[in-house]
Amino acid sequence: MPSNFWMIINNERNFRITQGLGFSVMGLKAQHRRKVQRISDGDRILMYLSHRRCFAATVTATSGYFEVEDTIWEKEGRAGFPFRVNIRPEIVLQDEQFMDANLIAPRLDYVKRWAPEDWYMAFQGNLHLLPKSDFLLIEEEMKKLHYAGDYEPTPIIPTRPQQRRRRSGARKPAAETPPPAPRR
Repeated sequence: MPSNFWMIINNERNFRITQGLGFSVMGLKAQHRRKVQRISDGDRILMYLSHRRCFAATVTATSGYFEVEDTIWEKEGRAGFPFRVNIRPEIVLQDEQFMDANLIAPRLDYVKRWAPEDWYMAFQGNLHLLPKSDFLLIEEEMKKLHYAGDYEPTPIIPTRPQQRRRRSGARKPAAETPPPAPRR
């Protein structure tokens, strides 16, 4: 069972490089060393394309991080990608299926600190730890796009019974009574 749920933010060029590698390895920036050190085997990762503002894939980490000196990904500003994590693809959307983040991001718990129209500001940087509920919500929507007509949603099993609560002072619904008989 994954212990952490991550979102990695890349430009499209670096996403294509990862895609060209068969989603077998992912590069991470040096400035995020402390976060990168927390990634472990089994963690789930959501891939977000910054300039297109869309979700493109989910992957699972198959290793902890390691450091490599060779250059595979293009630098973003001065930052290179010396840290690596081995990954395996889970849901990879076709280009025409990429999920528009404008449609779902304002609903995420992760972006609640920002005004709904400024949700994208929560996605600055390269690596973010997401709440499990946000990750699963996005992944379920991605599955719908990926599998189209063949998709069966994961059943939602309530954790506790849902009970209707009545507000204090609320009246009980009236029992149905037959209409009065007409007068003669």
